[in-house]
Amino acid sequence: EVQLVESGGGVVQPGGSLKLSCVTSGFTFSDSPMSWVRQAPGEGLEWVASIDETGDYPYYTASVRGRFTISQDTAKNTAYLQMNSLKPEDTGMYYCAASSRLDLTAIRALGVQQYNYWGPGTQVTVSS
Repeated sequence: EVQLVESGGGVVQPGGSLKLSCVTSGFTFSDSPMSWVRQAPGEGLEWVASIDETGDYPYYTASVRGRFTISQDTAKNTAYLQMNSLKPEDTGMYYCAASSRLDLTAIRALGVQQYNYWGPGTQVTVSS
């Protein structure tokens, strides 16, 4: 059974840091590009970051570039999102998603691509 479970969310002050984890099972992690997608309260889904299946090539939306780092540990079938210098506008539910391929063309054109699996999400709140 496919599972993606996010953890690491919480409440932090502006400028603080959080590290999210996405523990997966039920599919071949080493063949699956991983992504993080978030949803602010009352707003739509926003792609945040993706990493290719080798873990060598990360990609970020402009608003988080330089502050967030996506990574993975293939031995643990786990993806991570290190978030530094957090801002109130980073507040939202953060979802981990797996895809068969990394469709950067779709992400760049539409802000989203097709994903095979999603986790239930973890809440991140940045507030003073």
